Amino acid sequence: MAFPQVLPTSRVPELTAAPPLRWGILAPGWIAGGFASALRSYTRQELVAVGSRTRSRAEEFASRFGIPNVHEGYRSLVEDPQVDAVYVASPHSQHAELALLAIEAGKHVLVEKPFTRNAAEARTVVDAARARGVALMEAMWTRFLPRHDIVRQLLADGALGELEFLAADHGQPISHVPRMQDPALAGGALLDLGIYPVSFACFVLGIPGAITASGTLTAAGVDRQVASVFGDFAGHPGVHAQVSCTMGAKTPTTAVVTGSEARIELDGEFYAPGSVRVVTAGGERITSAEPELHSHHALAFEGAHFAQLVADGRTESPLLPLDETVAIMDVLDRIRGQVGVVYPGE
Repeated sequence: MAFPQVLPTSRVPELTAAPPLRWGILAPGWIAGGFASALRSYTRQELVAVGSRTRSRAEEFASRFGIPNVHEGYRSLVEDPQVDAVYVASPHSQHAELALLAIEAGKHVLVEKPFTRNAAEARTVVDAARARGVALMEAMWTRFLPRHDIVRQLLADGALGELEFLAADHGQPISHVPRMQDPALAGGALLDLGIYPVSFACFVLGIPGAITASGTLTAAGVDRQVASVFGDFAGHPGVHAQVSCTMGAKTPTTAVVTGSEARIELDGEFYAPGSVRVVTAGGERITSAEPELHSHHALAFEGAHFAQLVADGRTESPLLPLDETVAIMDVLDRIRGQVGVVYPGE
C-alpha cells in the first residue's frame, strides 16, 4: 500500500447546518448540562424546556442555560406542545421508562448511552418508536465526531490492509460515586464506561459471535472491572478484539486498530475529540489535525446530527442504526452474564 500523504477529511457537516429543533431536557444532571451547553454554544438548536422530579433543580438548570419552560415531573415535559424532541439524560436504569414516555407523547427521542439496562428493554423502546413513527437514537457521541469519520473512511478504503487486531480500554476512578455501586441503578463499570470500547469494537468489526469475559465484582454485586476478548466476526473471521474497563483507576483510554499494512492509533480519550494517527508496518506516521472542539463541547455533533435526521424525515441514524444499538446491548448482556452481574427485576 502506498503511504498516504494526507489523511481523509472529515465529512461531518458544519454544526450550524442542521435546522433548529425544539428540545426538552429530561433529568438535568451533569451530562445534560454538557449537552445543553454544547447545543447553545455551537448549533442553531433551541432549548425550550427542562423537566425534573424536583422543581428547584429544573429551575436552576433553566436559569443556567436560558431555558424558558420548567416542568416538575417528566410527563409534564413530554406533553409540552413546544417540545419537538426529548433528550433523556437520567441514570440509565430509567432510560427505557422515560424514552417510552416521550415516544408515547409523539416526541422524537435522543437517549443517552447506554441506551437501556439490557437488550430486552432496548427492543421494547425501538419497537415503540417504530410503531409511533418517531425518530430515535442512542447518544453515543463518539459515532458522530469528525475524528471517527476519518476512521470510518480509512476502514472503508482498506487503508490498513487485512485487519488483524483491535484493543480499546476505558478506566476512570469513579467507584466512589454512589450510583456506580448501586445495582438498582444498573451500576458498575461496564454500562457506564465499558460501553465505549465495546461500541468502538462493534463500529470497526461488527457484532462478535464469540465473547469471553472475566471480571471483578464489588461487595454490592456490580462489576468493578471487566476484560473481554471478542472473536468470530462475520466480516472479519480471523480478527480478535480485546476490550476492558474499570471504575477503580484511570487507564490510558486508548484504542488501536491493527491491519497487515498499517494501524490506526487513537490517543486518550479515544472516544472523545482528537486526532487520528496512522502508522505503517514500516514505521511511517501521519497524523490528522487537532479538532476545533474539545471535550464535551463536541456533544454538539450528536445533537446536530439528530436534528438533521428529523428535518429529513428519517427515524434512525445510518451512523448508528437502531438494530445495531440493540445488538450492542446484547453484547453487554452476554458479558454481564459471564461476569455474574444481574440487576433487580431482570
